[in-house]
Amino acid sequence: MNTPFLLIAMYDARAVIPIEWVARDFFSHLTAEKLVRKISAGDIALPLVRIEDSARCAKGVALLDLAAYIDRRVEAARKECQQLTGQG
Repeated sequence: MNTPFLLIAMYDARAVIPIEWVARDFFSHLTAEKLVRKISAGDIALPLVRIEDSARCAKGVALLDLAAYIDRRVEAARKECQQLTGQG
């Protein structure tokens, strides 16, 4: 599957996905605010786009960065599964 293509369809071809949507769709265990904190602390390797320099500005994640993050997590899950099952 082509992750960027699927995200383009999911988010109506938006270049930057609002952080609230990213939290809702991929980090449902976190609020948007907690997700921003984890990204800012380096706990989640996902570039955060700030629309301007204000602390209260709109924040989001570039679609291609989100796709790359998802693909990295999928690959890590595949490696883990192979190690656990002895396949690969």
